[in-house]
Amino acid sequence: MSNTIIDTNYNFPGQKSVYKGKVREVYTLENDILLMIATDRLSAFDVVMPKGIPYKGQILNQIATQMMAATQDIVPNWLIATPDPNVAIGHACEPFKVEMVIRGYMSGHAAREYRAGKRLLCGVPMPEGMKENDAFPEPIITPATKAEKGDHDEDISKEEILKRGIVSTEDYEVLEKYTRSLFQRGTEIAAERGLILVDTKYEFGKTKDGKIVLIDEIHTPDSSRYFYADGYKERQQKGEPQKQLSKEFVRQWLIQNGFQGLEGQTVPEMTDSYIETVSDRYIELFENITGTTFEKADISNIQERIEKNVLAYLKN
Repeated sequence: MSNTIIDTNYNFPGQKSVYKGKVREVYTLENDILLMIATDRLSAFDVVMPKGIPYKGQILNQIATQMMAATQDIVPNWLIATPDPNVAIGHACEPFKVEMVIRGYMSGHAAREYRAGKRLLCGVPMPEGMKENDAFPEPIITPATKAEKGDHDEDISKEEILKRGIVSTEDYEVLEKYTRSLFQRGTEIAAERGLILVDTKYEFGKTKDGKIVLIDEIHTPDSSRYFYADGYKERQQKGEPQKQLSKEFVRQWLIQNGFQGLEGQTVPEMTDSYIETVSDRYIELFENITGTTFEKADISNIQERIEKNVLAYLKN
């Protein structure tokens, strides 16, 4: 399991700064160019697991870049090139401080809130009489913003976003429009693969010339939840859990092993054999979501491979 990339420390030509997120590492270069490396780190409950998952970074990067290509006719995005399986290069943007979460079905966080008796999520009403994993009459947008302290996302209403001046009214209308358009396209792509796009999140930024573009990942198993369409109705009628296609299986394994990211809890040990099963599941996710066969990149020396491919791209 040593052939993973869990940290990077490059010094590319024209490099100005580096930002390390939970999974991605972002290098800012001259001329307003960003270079984003998807590592093999695995994050759950806002905690990064100690070991990397082979091919995970490649999988996330390739799904995101394929989905950006499949939606660029309806929403502009930051992407310029993908010189390496783990790398995306694009325009530097000022990110909006909200994540645009959109839900077609009452699952995950929405279902937990509903079970607790809440009928309002981020200022949006949820109808009475719904069961977990039922479809909403129409998709609802339930934004999230980072907490003042720590990395946890917090629910926030559109009204609160505008009142606090986090996003201007004019820009927010664009974000809403883009979010609905992307979700509609994502739903159509998923349906072609025999899947249901349940919920997802989109992040946007503004380029130096004031254009709003899609940034970060899109329709990946880390940012989205999918169900298998086949048997969905029957499972709902019987009150059975849905067959999911997301990293929920990792969260469930952690919960079963006594970890939910709470204070005092220790991350359970992931054996090499378990890590291999997680890697296999991510490959399965890739192939189901994209409808293509996953081609494993050479991971004998990922750090060296990335550096070589990026330098060749920057030289040209």
